[in-house]
Amino acid sequence: MPRDSFIAQKLREAGVIILGKANLSQWANFRSNNSSNGWSAHGGQVLGAYIRNQDPSGSSSGSGVSASLGLAVACLGTETDGSIISPSMRNNLAGIKPSVGLTSRDLVIPISEHQDTIGPMARTVKDAAYLLQIIAGRDPNDNYTSAIPNGDLPDYVAACDENALRGMRIGVPDNVLELIEPFFEDARPELDAYFDALSVLEEAGAELVRNANFTAVEQWIDSEAESAVLEADFISNLAAYLAQLTENPNNIKSLADVRNFTQGFEAEEYPSRDTGTWDDALDVQRFNNTDPRFFPQLQEQLFLGGDGGVLGALETFELDAVVLPSGLSSPFAAGIGSPVVTVPLGFHPANAPVVMNRRGNLVDTGPNVP
Repeated sequence: MPRDSFIAQKLREAGVIILGKANLSQWANFRSNNSSNGWSAHGGQVLGAYIRNQDPSGSSSGSGVSASLGLAVACLGTETDGSIISPSMRNNLAGIKPSVGLTSRDLVIPISEHQDTIGPMARTVKDAAYLLQIIAGRDPNDNYTSAIPNGDLPDYVAACDENALRGMRIGVPDNVLELIEPFFEDARPELDAYFDALSVLEEAGAELVRNANFTAVEQWIDSEAESAVLEADFISNLAAYLAQLTENPNNIKSLADVRNFTQGFEAEEYPSRDTGTWDDALDVQRFNNTDPRFFPQLQEQLFLGGDGGVLGALETFELDAVVLPSGLSSPFAAGIGSPVVTVPLGFHPANAPVVMNRRGNLVDTGPNVP
């Protein structure tokens, strides 16, 4: 590209020293059904720092490990659904996934205009807030940022006040926990840490509202709307991004072109690492986000996260926020573009069993993993 992105420009103007780009899960984990977090054909495999061969989570894997090790005071990640929250969780970081439209996606390789956002990852909430203060704001190259009311931003750093939770109403969606709890069998310490955190919130002055339930959670579990929206957006949004390239030696103009290249280039490790996500978009779904079939999927997604999910709970129970384990938080927020903050909650015990990732090459959870 012949210019800096809007975010890079804002960082430079603020005097931030940009150290470089970190490796990530290839295509932000939107390519394969059998790859591993933190692997890309360009950068190889990222490893977490807390146990040998640790899965760093993703897709912002390198950012998570870099900030965790102190190689940088903070890093940026992008999130479509979990790609800031999950690596922050696995690398003992505070991560902020901003509302979609608070930070510009200018020159970010996209997945979905409806869900993509850029946010900070750092060892403390305050460091993350400093970075968010710099990067947030309106950008004429991303019309979603025009929704920022009057273009004004709150003071995120000043909001880092130890008394800030006093009087806040925080909802606990118990029906979500009841439905999802069986899936935590291999990660029980994470659920235990969550329940311990509830008492910390109360000690900080928050009022916990139990059974602040998501009314459409069962429908959400069975829904395929998010996948349909992401795949349709990706077909359209990737083509728009590729059209901005000033050099394109392989004449890559579409997702179909990217798939053909990937399947024929040795470094991509195809078919050991497949193109299953793209195959679904191109061969099964076969429509982009201008197709009439797209709108009902988007409306279903907005309902499941909105009236039937987070927004419905906030309104019905007059809440300031809802609290969930980090691994459950991102999917409910993703479809409506709402923000999520994750904070460190300790570590798996020293005698925790080792659980491998889906590919069998990295440790997903184990002794002393965040």
